[in-house]
Amino acid sequence: MAVRFFQNPMPEFVPEATPSTPQEQEEALTVGDSLPKLLAMPHAPLSERLKRAALDLKETIVIETWGVSWRKDGDFSLYCGVLGTAFLLLKSYEVTRNGNDLSLCSQIVKACDAASVRSRDVTFICGRAGVCSLGAVAAKHAGDDESLRYYMAQFEKIKLSKDLPDELLYGKSWFLVGLFVPKQHLGQGNGSFSYTLWVLMKSFKMERGWVGRGRCPVMFEWYGEKYWGAAHGLAGIMHVLMEMELKPDELEDVKGTLKYMISNRFRSGNYPASEDDRKSDVLVHWCHGAPGIALTLVKAGKVFGDKEFLDAAMEAGEVVWNRGLLKKVGICHGISGNAYVFLSLYQLTGNVKHLYRAKAFACFLLDRAHKLISGGEMHGGDRPYSLFEGLGGMAYLFLDMIDPSLSKFPAYEL
Repeated sequence: MAVRFFQNPMPEFVPEATPSTPQEQEEALTVGDSLPKLLAMPHAPLSERLKRAALDLKETIVIETWGVSWRKDGDFSLYCGVLGTAFLLLKSYEVTRNGNDLSLCSQIVKACDAASVRSRDVTFICGRAGVCSLGAVAAKHAGDDESLRYYMAQFEKIKLSKDLPDELLYGKSWFLVGLFVPKQHLGQGNGSFSYTLWVLMKSFKMERGWVGRGRCPVMFEWYGEKYWGAAHGLAGIMHVLMEMELKPDELEDVKGTLKYMISNRFRSGNYPASEDDRKSDVLVHWCHGAPGIALTLVKAGKVFGDKEFLDAAMEAGEVVWNRGLLKKVGICHGISGNAYVFLSLYQLTGNVKHLYRAKAFACFLLDRAHKLISGGEMHGGDRPYSLFEGLGGMAYLFLDMIDPSLSKFPAYEL
């Protein structure tokens, strides 16, 4: 099996070099075109470099995913489609306050609305919920009350089929994220919230029964597999459940499930992809393995205040530092997504070690991603300009590095 990651060439820590004169400060913005120099660059000039790179990427991504490409492709999803471009444009607007970004974001969402109205996909990341949620948030920023009311009303019309799975990517869990997003950004929910919460909690209770003999308090299946990771399994579902107001026994089941996973991780600190896959310690992705589970454990540390979760999250972070420079660029299963583990740990602990590691992953991408992709040493993604598989995720990470204390893994951390 081919090695999935690059050996980490970066030191454990590099102190920032502080420019003392105006000339040195100006030079810091233009020199430093090697990885060691980038790692030593102070936050302000590095943030400017990352912002410039992100905005350049954004322009390329818009050209490659919108217009002719969109009409030919027709993928409206946030995961790999043009809604991901709109999501990036909204992030760019929040950073730069460039009204053109917000206007184009709204235009793209409008096209996605028309394309998704009859879609059977309903989740935030792959379906109709993402269109309506992002449309509402963009309309709020634009002061467009008519569009805001429209998108909120459209969300309420979304119907959940009885066979919708529980997992995040295509199921109830990420549909529910679509309800949390307007509540978070707009200070309001909508009429679907109570009903959808009831649907998800009913599924949660129906899956109980694994208690005893060292087994997991709850378990979920997707296509016959008992997945553990963020995209399809326990980590993603537990992450969403911790956003809810749960009863004491339900909270204990969430805690017990996470502790079960910690107790049954690999000796390396990584996590199996599924309940029945206890020997294949190879995946260090957000979707499967330590990165996505680390983000959930950080959240558990905040919710429960239990040191065991923080310790396990930091151990997972070591796995990501040593094996997380993947030969892919994206958010779902690439370096960009893995960097968010360190940002999340930094926000929880305030330890600059984690901030440095996030900076190191971002600098590795800034310095080497394009060369490695063009040389065939790194995979640019099947959808190379998309948010979750391609350069869209890298641009989003660069924008998040401008103020690391406010960063959030796209559409996952709320």
